[in-house]
Amino acid sequence: MIFSKVDVVKEANIYFDGKVTSRTVIFSDGTKKTLGIMLPGDYEFGTDSAEEMEIQSGKLRVKLPQNDDWIDITAPAVFNVPANSKFSLEVITVTDYCCSYLS
Repeated sequence: MIFSKVDVVKEANIYFDGKVTSRTVIFSDGTKKTLGIMLPGDYEFGTDSAEEMEIQSGKLRVKLPQNDDWIDITAPAVFNVPANSKFSLEVITVTDYCCSYLS
């Protein structure tokens, strides 16, 4: 997918000692996405708004708040995270992702 007519925040979002990084893309209608890379490791994220996670490349496992079980994800794949929740990731290989913030 190609994005056009967007603004990109040059400053990176850096988490977990640099093992997860992303850049924010802002669209003309005010919606935002982040494009990032996750290195292998275990992570827990919190979110205020609902998110759609598009996995472009890589392999990981996700534990969503409404599930007790881990879900295996191999790119390309998409999963959704509800608003005001936490989710866990076990990143197995370097993973390229696009996160869309839903309203």
